[in-house]
Amino acid sequence: MAKLQRKAKGERPTFFQDPNVDKVIAMVMGLAGEVAVMHDRLDTLERLVEKSAGIKRGDIEKYRPSAKVSAERAAWREQFLSEVLRIVEIEQEALASGDTQDYAQAVALVETKG
Repeated sequence: MAKLQRKAKGERPTFFQDPNVDKVIAMVMGLAGEVAVMHDRLDTLERLVEKSAGIKRGDIEKYRPSAKVSAERAAWREQFLSEVLRIVEIEQEALASGDTQDYAQAVALVETKG
C-alpha cells in the first residue's frame, strides 16, 4: 500500500462553522471511499472465484482464518485506521509539539521576520 502524505500544505478549506465538523466529515468521507473501493474489489473477487473455481459465496461466509491470517488482518486494520484517523493524529502531534498557530498567524510571523 502506498504511503500517503501525512499533512497537506497550506490552509485546509472549511465548510462548516465548527472546524471539528469538517474534520469528522473528512474522516467519514475518507473511510467511505476506502469501503467503496474494497466492496467493489471483493465483489469482483467473489464473482471470479465462483465462476472459475466453483467456490460459492456461502463458502466464503463459512471460512475461519488461521492465527497467521488473523494477525495479518489486524496489522492491516491498524494501518487502515491510522489513515482514517490521520487528521486526529495531526492535531494531537500539533498540540504535543506546541504548534497550535493557525496558518495566517504562521505566515504573519514569517513575514515579520523576513
